[in-house]
Amino acid sequence: MDKDEFAAAVKAGEPLIEQSMEALKRYWEARDHGAPPEEVERLRLHSEALAQAVSDYQLRTVSKLMGNKLPPTH
Repeated sequence: MDKDEFAAAVKAGEPLIEQSMEALKRYWEARDHGAPPEEVERLRLHSEALAQAVSDYQLRTVSKLMGNKLPPTH
């Protein structure tokens, strides 16, 4: 794994990480400010889905950079 390849992959994932952090912030704000339970739950699920997407992206990126062949995503 080349250092430049790794840096480029990290940079490419930054927008997704930012989206995930913003979703988490919106969830915390809704929870802390007494938003309706349905809204809090919707925001929690959205935040968790984005966090999982970040994790999946990072795992796939590192695996590819290490030369592993991965199945296509859907």
